[in-house]
Amino acid sequence: MSATAQLIQIDLSPRVPKPKPEWLKARAPMGENYHELKKLARKLDLHTVCESAQCPNIGECWNHRTATFMLLGDICTRRCGFCAVPKGKPGPIDFDEPRRVAHAVATLGLKHAVITSVNRDDRADGGAELFAMVIRAIRARIPGCGVEVLIPDFQGSHASVETVMESQHRDGAAPLSRGAFGSALSAHAQAAGEREEIRSRHGVEDRSNGRHRREHGRAT
Repeated sequence: MSATAQLIQIDLSPRVPKPKPEWLKARAPMGENYHELKKLARKLDLHTVCESAQCPNIGECWNHRTATFMLLGDICTRRCGFCAVPKGKPGPIDFDEPRRVAHAVATLGLKHAVITSVNRDDRADGGAELFAMVIRAIRARIPGCGVEVLIPDFQGSHASVETVMESQHRDGAAPLSRGAFGSALSAHAQAAGEREEIRSRHGVEDRSNGRHRREHGRAT
């Protein structure tokens, strides 16, 4: 007995795209707080990773007076394909930048400041000195303000990590080490192992050999 043939109906009508969920839509940057923060950053000649990395959530975050200040200029010495921060030869270090960041934190009335930077592989300490300076400047200007620093991997330099750790204490929520997989984990292990009173965590990406690997961890 032969099997009964089954007909498959093919719908040739044009597909109507379904609307994207509201949570997936990035709103155009606007609002009083957004423009106030943008003017403040321009006035103080400060960079934010929000702008440099072209974050689509900048409007929402800035309207809530939330921003991540980016130290050491806006030119990165590394060419990570997944990052929109400009790459090239960076300019000289601006040692007045920590004072201006602290002023911005005070002006915004922040209780928790988040600081990151471009990679500065052109410097022996990777810019660790400026991280230490900005931590001290914020704590001196706004006592009690939490400071979270998203540090580079400093190419695995323990001395650079120690420079940052010396300026950090219990009420800070960092450092978070980021960068090349091996050296970032090395920096995080040092931060977690040598200074138990400081909370630390890591978030690194490894795209070597065409593979994409993410690792996240936290130590308290």
